[in-house]
Amino acid sequence: MTNNSSARTALAPQLPQAGMSMVSGEVSSTLLDLTIPAQLKQTVRKFGARPAMVFREQSVRWTWAELDREADQLAAALLAMGITKGDRVGIWSPNRSEWVVTMFAAARIGAILVNVNPAYRLAELEYALNKVQIKLLVTAATFKTSNYIAMLCELAPELAHRSPGQLQSVRLPHLRTVVRMGSEITPGMLNYADLMKMGTPDLMARLDAITAALQPKDPINIQFTSGTTGNPKGATLTHHNILNNGMYVAAAMRFTENDRLCVPVPLYHCFGMVMGVLACTVFGACAVFPAEAFEPVATMRAISEEGCTALHGVPTMFIAQLDHPEFSKFNFSSLRTGCMAGAPCPIETMKRVNTLMNMREVTIAYGMTETSPVSFQSSTDDPLEKRVSTVGRVMPHLSCKIVDDDGEVVPVGQRGELCTKGYSVMQGYWDDEARTAESVRDGWMFTGDLATMDELGYCNIVGRVKDMLIRGGENVYPREVEEFLFRHPAVQEVQVFGVPDEKYGEEVACWIVLKAGQSATEAEIREFCKSQIAHYKIPRYVHFKAALPMTVTGKPQKFVMRDAMIAELGLKVAKTA
Repeated sequence: MTNNSSARTALAPQLPQAGMSMVSGEVSSTLLDLTIPAQLKQTVRKFGARPAMVFREQSVRWTWAELDREADQLAAALLAMGITKGDRVGIWSPNRSEWVVTMFAAARIGAILVNVNPAYRLAELEYALNKVQIKLLVTAATFKTSNYIAMLCELAPELAHRSPGQLQSVRLPHLRTVVRMGSEITPGMLNYADLMKMGTPDLMARLDAITAALQPKDPINIQFTSGTTGNPKGATLTHHNILNNGMYVAAAMRFTENDRLCVPVPLYHCFGMVMGVLACTVFGACAVFPAEAFEPVATMRAISEEGCTALHGVPTMFIAQLDHPEFSKFNFSSLRTGCMAGAPCPIETMKRVNTLMNMREVTIAYGMTETSPVSFQSSTDDPLEKRVSTVGRVMPHLSCKIVDDDGEVVPVGQRGELCTKGYSVMQGYWDDEARTAESVRDGWMFTGDLATMDELGYCNIVGRVKDMLIRGGENVYPREVEEFLFRHPAVQEVQVFGVPDEKYGEEVACWIVLKAGQSATEAEIREFCKSQIAHYKIPRYVHFKAALPMTVTGKPQKFVMRDAMIAELGLKVAKTA
């Protein structure tokens, strides 16, 4: 029996013991002991002629063998540019074929892929590039309202006077090479197509020996996750972390090589990269990317025309399709399963997905970047009641517990902080021992999420220990936005918090106290944010106050502000699963 087939047939977790909220996943299946390039080669041997990746907007269709050749060509080219094991290679792009090729190429030679959020603006980009010392960046030219080339030239004006691969920048001291997509020429940058030509036969011949020396527990991926104390943290993940998590997510959906997964979620998230690309890689399934970013009609058309059997998305994506006036024009009969994650799912939405989209085996998943990401997932045959009211049960080879403020496991049904332990827990936050130690204790990842567990081991996420909010599947940490808003010359005090929103689940709101003699408008505050922080972090509601509600010890009372905003704006708190 192969590893992935054993994963598919033995997923039942153990039940909580002695009425306490602690449970372990089954261990009868076998964890993969492979690197990502080794797994890709194995998939090519089994399914080389089968479809692997479809990028509809680019008219790119690759079999597994063709994808493998593209990745090897780029891996050899990266060697030509001086990239070696452990070097950080950044990818800043929406969902394009170059993203997936860069991911596999970097892994082939042991370089660490750094996922740069496509929504990042100047301040965030500069921080990310420098924090993990990205040596080579593969970038799109533009995306939506973002001009990536212009931003990079603003941060590194030296590009205009340097040869490609020879950058020496004051603000980006570690970046040496910028590789741009598209055919347009930008001084100091190398075109992706030209880079690919640099992978000579001699360099290609070196790849197998390099890959053979890699270890499954080597770091291979850095994903930035916003922090409650300001700057984003670089969660560092290994081959072992993400390859196995992708396998078990796919196993829970009962994937085979005959499945075709529609992936409208972003590749820079674990949702797209791990639960999408790597999940398909282990089982030889095909990943279909409808567009560069989520668009309801493009997604529905891809499902209908490509015969997709599975669909991923956050609840807002499913709602956007179900409520679209053209919904009835598309054929969803091929759909069977998929994964809904990233935010609480409204009960009525789940019921409509089951019936109107034919996804009777859709699964719910819960996790976080730091756990690669999924630690709980429902199964395809779980009762509907469990799929609309919980996030499923613990994944194989993982242990989870719910603890009180003293770190003691709480009884079944009692809320506390959810903790995860096992193969999926990150190696740590890049170059940040202090914040790693705060989050990972004795091997347990303290998630910051409040949860309950029932007597069958099903978990329900009921809140957050800290004040993170989730807008349309994107984590927004108020402290990060507050730190940025403090840069505005008129701002004396600011508090950022979430308020309910029917479309996005939550929206960003802020209360601001202005400095004496200073003035500002809502529009000015938003404009101040626009070119510097991601669009989903920009406050939708900006209210100016004479003072902020505080506790007797001087701590801001965000729950008071949130309740006041809900009442003032007449917002509804949606009933969720």
